[in-house]
Amino acid sequence: MCENCCKGGAAADFTALAPVLEKYGGVKGSLITILQKTQDIYGYLSLDAINYIAANIGVKPAKIYGVATFYTQFRLKPIGKNLIMLCKGTACHVNGADLIEEAVTEFLGISDGETTSDGLFTLNNVACLGCCSLAPVMMVKGADGEETFGNLTKDSVRAVLKEIGDREKGVAV
Repeated sequence: MCENCCKGGAAADFTALAPVLEKYGGVKGSLITILQKTQDIYGYLSLDAINYIAANIGVKPAKIYGVATFYTQFRLKPIGKNLIMLCKGTACHVNGADLIEEAVTEFLGISDGETTSDGLFTLNNVACLGCCSLAPVMMVKGADGEETFGNLTKDSVRAVLKEIGDREKGVAV
């Protein structure tokens, strides 16, 4: 969506970003808010979006890129239709989060921060989901909202991912 103008193609459409820049562009200390709202709109922070923001708020792109790469909440690449947030907090860690990550990695063929080739899943390890009593736990955020899965085992996580994948591909579940 946003890659074209840096490659000499058609300019990216940032009309959805205009209200954000109008509201926060002149507010000192609002860069993180602008980046959060940009990511909410486009799903990630493209280089084009960073350059657009820089040009409109009078901040060098390098500063914006520095902020975007410093905070783990920001993504610089598109994510899949379903974002898997796998908790790696203490409770999840001691209850087998590494085994759950291994099962996800084996089943989907991706590692932390990667997206499946069909664009259906992205895996992100997170510090905590706040569901310690359900450890190990993961949350899957898709177009229909977020769903939390707890007390996971290698078998149950594979079953969850298969069900979501089948649903996305239109296979009767």
